[in-house]
Amino acid sequence: MQSTASRTAQHVALFRALESVRRGPRLFTDPYAASCLGRGHRLALTVARCPGVARFLERRIDRRWPAGPRASAVVRTRLIDDLVVDALEHGTRHLVLLGAGYDSRAFRLDAARTATVLEVDHPATQTVKRGLAGAWSARAGRPGGGVRFVPADLMREDLGDVLRDAGPGDDRAVVVWEGVTNYLDAASVHATLTALATALAPGSRIVLTYMDRRALDGTGDFDGVTAWADTVRAAGEPFTFGFVPDELPAYLAERGLELTLDRSAREAAAHYLEPLGRHEPAAPFYRIAQAEVR
Repeated sequence: MQSTASRTAQHVALFRALESVRRGPRLFTDPYAASCLGRGHRLALTVARCPGVARFLERRIDRRWPAGPRASAVVRTRLIDDLVVDALEHGTRHLVLLGAGYDSRAFRLDAARTATVLEVDHPATQTVKRGLAGAWSARAGRPGGGVRFVPADLMREDLGDVLRDAGPGDDRAVVVWEGVTNYLDAASVHATLTALATALAPGSRIVLTYMDRRALDGTGDFDGVTAWADTVRAAGEPFTFGFVPDELPAYLAERGLELTLDRSAREAAAHYLEPLGRHEPAAPFYRIAQAEVR
């Protein structure tokens, strides 16, 4: 986990903020995303509040990056929200946000109000989030004790030990690992998933996002990958890791996990956006998966 502000995380916060100021049908409302933005993005969001401007900005973003990072980000947000809510409404009482960054689910999801939330992140990154969380908690009316910040440098600390010291114990948990795996290496992904499978109670769920490896190594027939990859590389956060979807079930099974959902952002867009009359580009190579601890 990085110790400096993430430019890609800023972009995703902007996409969530733009979705939240849409005047038409929207997938969610994230009133906290705007406070995560830097000066330039805040100015863009201020302008976007004028009638018609938000959609104009969205179309401009989508034309520049036709693979659909914006729509992919908002549909993944909605899908993960639904998966978290489903877990919490079916007896899970612990929400673990791994590499939490600017995640605001602890404050904006009603189902999270009765959960114990652990935000696990690099100490330097978490300093920024702590500065935001006081205002978010007051706005949400959420007791401050409901969110526990767990600083952890996972380059030096074992995630299993961190969770056993801080976490859910024998109770089931739902873990969100969003927007992270594609910036790691194979060893780090293996270590994290193995630690989660070992430290969490059976029946716990892990929600993660990943890239189709064929989009990264050029063996897949995907449009728009290069422009997206060039943008994150220029931001100093290049794509480095992915799974082949057909290989994911066996990979997880070897680590004590069972795949229960695997959906591309494009498939999620068809499910969430098209019924609202919205036809916005989302990536077939960016995916959202859920696994259960056996």
